[in-house]
Amino acid sequence: MTTRYFVQLCGRSIARKDFASYFFHNGHWQPGKYRPTHTCTSQASVADFRETSATTPRRLLSTYAQLSKARLTTLVVLSAASGVAMSPLPTTLPVLLSTILGTALCSASANALNQIQEVPYDAQMARTRQRPLVRRAISPLHATAFATVTGVAGPAVLWFMTNPLTATLGAANIGLYAGLYTWLKRKSILNTWVGAVVGAIPPLMGWTACGGRLFPSPDYPIHLFMPPFLSEVTLDPSMADNPLGALALFMLLYSWQFPHFNSLSYLVRASYAQAGYKMLSVLSPPQNAGVSLRHTVLLLPLCSLLFPLSGLTTWSFALSSLVPNVIWIRSAYAFHQKCGEKQARAVFQHSLWYLPVVLALMMVHKQGVDWTDWGKDSDGVKPAKNAPGAQENKPKPL
Repeated sequence: MTTRYFVQLCGRSIARKDFASYFFHNGHWQPGKYRPTHTCTSQASVADFRETSATTPRRLLSTYAQLSKARLTTLVVLSAASGVAMSPLPTTLPVLLSTILGTALCSASANALNQIQEVPYDAQMARTRQRPLVRRAISPLHATAFATVTGVAGPAVLWFMTNPLTATLGAANIGLYAGLYTWLKRKSILNTWVGAVVGAIPPLMGWTACGGRLFPSPDYPIHLFMPPFLSEVTLDPSMADNPLGALALFMLLYSWQFPHFNSLSYLVRASYAQAGYKMLSVLSPPQNAGVSLRHTVLLLPLCSLLFPLSGLTTWSFALSSLVPNVIWIRSAYAFHQKCGEKQARAVFQHSLWYLPVVLALMMVHKQGVDWTDWGKDSDGVKPAKNAPGAQENKPKPL
């Protein structure tokens, strides 16, 4: 069945199959080449228009931030930094900063390319119609130049400052998000699954930036860190550098995105339907809530089994992570049962604090890190205030 859109144009309702034809063509940016195809009978006064603000460096930076989807880029950068933080391999501050910068540039390029392709559809949605390209705060050519520069600079920084594998992952993520994901949004509900892969790659970039491996080999097999009461063998913390750790980080971000995005898409499903996007929240809200619950439940064994087994965390993380997981599962179950906006909003709000809390707990229980070692000397003993050598080590007053 063909969808027909009704457009209110100059006081008349016009049924059109090609709704995008009512939006500005790229030729509008070239003076003298654009001619309106529709005429209005109503007369507009000068009061109906307002002067466009001049482009200043500060305003241009703000436009670039909107084009890059600054909040989403910040989340991507934090997830990449978590891969660096959880790596058992030694790293340096330049590697961390380079990973952050390169990932931010790659994310900015992908988001800009996404917006360039979706101008007609963003104009139909209330939540996106104020984006820079829609309100003509920046020209398509300018936006393309920005996406090209950041898309080249991001992988280049990762290539020369970290390693080629990390740069390849960054470039692949740009193509996956701006290419396959953007194209699928109007074709199939599989776009959500592709988008989850895009969001799960940044922590792998942080992992590989430190020299971590993604796949096992005969020389570097997978090691399982069993609970102390099941195994008497003590494994070296350096053995945590195995592909199972990379898989754990990937799956955490992959599964987290489904309850996060599915609950949000349910709240804005009317806008998605208006723009013609194939979202599960539009086509089947109960199934949308079911997928959300399924991945929320999957996060429990990921935290309680996969992370300790991989050696990224100690087994105490399996206990401390139970609280946030149970809270989110209860919320997702209520969303699945009632499928209402109140329940969807609760799932989305829980997703905002869940990820940083779990990542913080992972750092607290990171394998091989003893936070009680701070302040101890090389022998592992904290010197007493009145110890014989304590006074000798004190700096003498000038």
